[in-house]
Amino acid sequence: MSELIDVSVEFSRLKLANPVFTASGTCGYADELADFTNVNQLGGFITKSITAKLRQGNDTPRVVETDSGMLNAIGLANIGLDAFIQEKLPIIAKLTVPVFVNVAGETIDDYVAVVQRLATEQAIAGFELNISCPNVAKGGLSFGTDPAQVTEITSAVKQAAGEKVLMVKLSPCVTDISVIARAAVEAGADALSLINTFTAMVIDIETRKPVLANKTGGLSGPVIKPIAVYLVNKVYNEVTKERGIPILGLGGIRTASDAVEFIIAGATAVAVGTANFVEPNCTTKIIEGLKRYCTSHNITNIKELIGSLG
Repeated sequence: MSELIDVSVEFSRLKLANPVFTASGTCGYADELADFTNVNQLGGFITKSITAKLRQGNDTPRVVETDSGMLNAIGLANIGLDAFIQEKLPIIAKLTVPVFVNVAGETIDDYVAVVQRLATEQAIAGFELNISCPNVAKGGLSFGTDPAQVTEITSAVKQAAGEKVLMVKLSPCVTDISVIARAAVEAGADALSLINTFTAMVIDIETRKPVLANKTGGLSGPVIKPIAVYLVNKVYNEVTKERGIPILGLGGIRTASDAVEFIIAGATAVAVGTANFVEPNCTTKIIEGLKRYCTSHNITNIKELIGSLG
């Protein structure tokens, strides 16, 4: 019966076979998951962040488990744009699933440089703009906390992206996430992804020092899910619903039930992050679970669920 369920969704200009993505930073550049799951069965894949130059990232330790979640302070460690084009694009080109490249940087010019070089690559469906990065030109202030900066960077990258889908990833560490979402959409974002991690700290009570070398890290995992669901619903109702802009919802998704919550709240698609470290094939299980949920609730098309909160 589940074979009769239509779980495909329209995500901006893309038709996705199902609404399940990987979250950036949790599955490398696609080939890292090959031994555990078939990436081509997903709705979409988002790469680890790419910056213009190679980055070593923060000192270790830079990951620590905490109650119902984890903190990471990887520091955007990545192979850099040149190595990505030479080593990873040939692998990505063999995939049949839409691939988004997560883009990061310290200045707007950094973002634009990466996107311009990748905008003509047929293997890439779009970009996820990581605007939680510090803007070194503005004294370290995160791009994503100031509507004016969100407008400026989104507009610049949108122009560089050409026909590729531009998705802007929103930080929850703001006074009103809808203000930031509106700025991104009005500047040309084709889609939004939310939420990114929360800044947090774990302390070693024996040494009385932070566990992470960076002192703080980004909190992810099941612990943030209820907040993420609320913020997705808030942005859906206040910003994206009337404009027809899709939301990629993420934050603590482990099961099909978690994914259904986000979709009911207003997400067109969902992304799985931290759970991949525990169960690398959980994404494919979530896809099958979505079909079972629809079957048991007499839903023939998963689009019926989007924004259906009563």
